[in-house]
Amino acid sequence: MITRLRGLVAQWTAAVPVLAVVLLALTWGRDLPGAVVALVTLVLAGAVLAAVHHAEVIAHRVGEPFGSLVLAVAVTIIEVALIVTLMADGGDKSSTLARDTVFAAVMITCNGIIGLCLLVGALRHRVAVFQSEGTGAALATVATLATLSLVLPTFTTSKQGPEFSTAQLTFAALASLVLYGLFVATQTVRHREYFLPITRKGEVIDSEDATGPSTRTALISVGLLALALIGVVGLAKGVSPTIESGVQSAGMPHSVVGVIIALLVLLPETIAAVRATRRDRVQTSLNLALGSAMASIGLTIPAVAVASVWLSGPLVLGLGPTHMVLLALTLIVGTLTVVPGRATLLQGGVHLVLFAAYLELAVTP
Repeated sequence: MITRLRGLVAQWTAAVPVLAVVLLALTWGRDLPGAVVALVTLVLAGAVLAAVHHAEVIAHRVGEPFGSLVLAVAVTIIEVALIVTLMADGGDKSSTLARDTVFAAVMITCNGIIGLCLLVGALRHRVAVFQSEGTGAALATVATLATLSLVLPTFTTSKQGPEFSTAQLTFAALASLVLYGLFVATQTVRHREYFLPITRKGEVIDSEDATGPSTRTALISVGLLALALIGVVGLAKGVSPTIESGVQSAGMPHSVVGVIIALLVLLPETIAAVRATRRDRVQTSLNLALGSAMASIGLTIPAVAVASVWLSGPLVLGLGPTHMVLLALTLIVGTLTVVPGRATLLQGGVHLVLFAAYLELAVTP
């Protein structure tokens, strides 16, 4: 029975990414009627679940923290492509899309995903345990990247408005790449042990299982993961006109579009992080969450900096006062959560309340 169930899972997780890419090819650049939008949304959800499955296969093969890094980078690269494409199509109204999407990714990962994982971990295991050394280093990098890229443009004076000058944008892009590259080297080479899950007694778990998937299976999952993520982001772009019209009809700010896009793109990481927490691998969940936030800033800002050479219209990166307060509170609370290396229901609840406050203020600023 178990063998048959695994076979069925393998079949649908292989078929759905291919179906998503085929559907993407058939619908790309076209106005979609309601029935097709519903079909696209259904396939989009299936592609998200398939992406999570293949990411877990790869993670099982390569081990931590490489597994969480693969998913975070893969999702972010395609997210960047989606942002640049939407900015190219959207004109002046998309001048804040990169800022809105990146900030949404930071709030979703640092409050939504982390809060949910800590809540689930505390409910199942009473206390969620993780390594403060690695998690603290990741949070410090996220804080620096967010401040350099999203806060400073509000206060610089070389250019009118919350924008960087060309020299400032170039520096922010290079600094983002350097910091992200330095973190990846720290996470995977010099101090890999700081990012591995630990037991209740604080012992590092260096491998989940001695009998992981074969190299062939892992390589197939790499290809199917790429197809699934292309399908997720491409189909999300296909339904974005429907999202934009729905947001406009509801009288909500255009920035809500960036929030919805970030929620869709980060759904695979969210599911994978919660699954890891249920297995009492909270460190893996935090690697996914903070790694996604870091990759979102560290890769998006350089990409839009390059794209701004040919894109018309301004590139607004600076946050407003309300969002800066939320970011500062998120970083303070995150620091207090990370330092002890242990978290209870309270910490998870605090992060989720901050995430709820962000969503409320996004809808009704």
